[in-house]
Amino acid sequence: MFSRLRFPIIIVNFKAYQEALGKKALELSRIAEEVSSETGTCIAVAPQAVDLRLISHEVKIPVLAQHADPFTPDRYTGAITLEAVKDAGATGTLLNHSERRILLADLDKTIKRARGLGLATVVCTDTPEVSLAVATLSPDTIAYEPPELIATGRAVSKEKPEAITRALNLIARVNPHLPVLCGAGISDAEDVKIALRLGTKGVLLASGVVKSKEPYKVLRAMAEACI
Repeated sequence: MFSRLRFPIIIVNFKAYQEALGKKALELSRIAEEVSSETGTCIAVAPQAVDLRLISHEVKIPVLAQHADPFTPDRYTGAITLEAVKDAGATGTLLNHSERRILLADLDKTIKRARGLGLATVVCTDTPEVSLAVATLSPDTIAYEPPELIATGRAVSKEKPEAITRALNLIARVNPHLPVLCGAGISDAEDVKIALRLGTKGVLLASGVVKSKEPYKVLRAMAEACI
């Protein structure tokens, strides 16, 4: 079931956390759907590939793959094709996360193929300069994430606001209408508020929600911060 990305947006990456596998992934997705419905804030989830079909057909919020390969369907054992992502019912895919880097040439090819299939692309970048390079490829969204802050609980919006501003300025030079998110260490509503004040259109996060003992409470506060 396809659902369009809207901004501001909160994207929750489930990664391969034990707390977000199978039935637990579906539970978290339903919490995200509930919060989105209550607040009007767009919330997307990015489960593991094996859970894409289950979740895409059970919730009415955007569901993203965590990664996709540039290959067309053929003899590529272990590959995740964009066609498979679409067939599973997903809205689009994350690309180039710090834990799954992609060569720039492959990234360009994947973005173009995704666009042709009607799939959204959220491309992760690790520096303002890389953000500039990726902006020339015209993905649907860029998510700037300094890797040294990922999963630290130290939010990029508080620790490196000047880097976010630099990334936004560089991207605006070549693609002024491209929505930019930020991520890494985002843990609470205040982190989200600061990110939006800096000029981003939302956040990409993982452990702050997935590993929380009260994911509804945390996500609800973040969603309200977007209103």
